[in-house]
Amino acid sequence: MTDISARKAQITERRLELLARMTSVEQELGTHGSPDWEDNAVEHSEDETLEALGMAAKREIVMLDAALQRIKDGEYGVCVKCGTDISAERLDLLPATPFCKDCAQ
Repeated sequence: MTDISARKAQITERRLELLARMTSVEQELGTHGSPDWEDNAVEHSEDETLEALGMAAKREIVMLDAALQRIKDGEYGVCVKCGTDISAERLDLLPATPFCKDCAQ
């Protein structure tokens, strides 16, 4: 059996970490703009990496928000596809997963 309050706290904490990361990424992106061509090329490459990290964080936040909604609705830990219970081991690894291991494949 999954401890829902512990999962909710874990998911909420991860969500806050991601929001902080996104803020940091946005601030970092705002500081770039060197007039030197070579420095600007390096910054552009770094910006692409930062943007990818920001997008990954946004996608994960969407998943975390959906998991929090399933907790609120009393449906957390149940596969949204087949309706079977998601194993505690799987939820330990992927707390926001909406799928059991069989449906995730």
